[in-house]
Amino acid sequence: MPAKDGAVARRTQAERSSATSSRLLATAEEMFGRDGYAATSLAAVAAAAGMTKGAAYHHFPGKAGLFREVFVRRLRWAAAALERVAVHAPDPWSALREGCRTFLECCTDPGFRQIVLLDGPAVLGWDAVREIEYEHLLRVLRDGMRAAAAEGWIAGGDLDVRSQLVFGALCEAGMMLARSPDPEGVFPAVAGEAERLLGALVRG
Repeated sequence: MPAKDGAVARRTQAERSSATSSRLLATAEEMFGRDGYAATSLAAVAAAAGMTKGAAYHHFPGKAGLFREVFVRRLRWAAAALERVAVHAPDPWSALREGCRTFLECCTDPGFRQIVLLDGPAVLGWDAVREIEYEHLLRVLRDGMRAAAAEGWIAGGDLDVRSQLVFGALCEAGMMLARSPDPEGVFPAVAGEAERLLGALVRG
């Protein structure tokens, strides 16, 4: 009986720790997205989450480590949005087109824009940013390219290389939106040109 009670206690402690980490991440995501990395201190995030700075250090290795987890969280959010589009699209080509537009729409979201596009490269460095982006976003794009090629929508070839080239163009389009003083205003032009670029892949 004591062993069972000990297991329950450990599980309860793990659940509490997970809930605390989740609360801290959610608070950090809101504050980093609203105020930016430089203007957000770890102490302020901890206080807003209802804990001490020391408790925050117990869960994350400092402000940069917390930011990295928030960065990953935002990319998972974007990748999930792309996957939802793919599930509901009538065919792989439509899924690819709508997925690319959805990514650009994510780039106009204030929190995503601040965390992923503006602060991410400066805080994490380009190598780390690209590694995380490739794991989450490029993976979805590559799957979409392969599905479109398998059904004859686009020509075959080295789809891994082609996916990375298209992803690079989309990331540059996202940066154009992020740096614009009016992301919503320039969105139609950026999205339209991105679709024209993507349309060049269609098998003639």
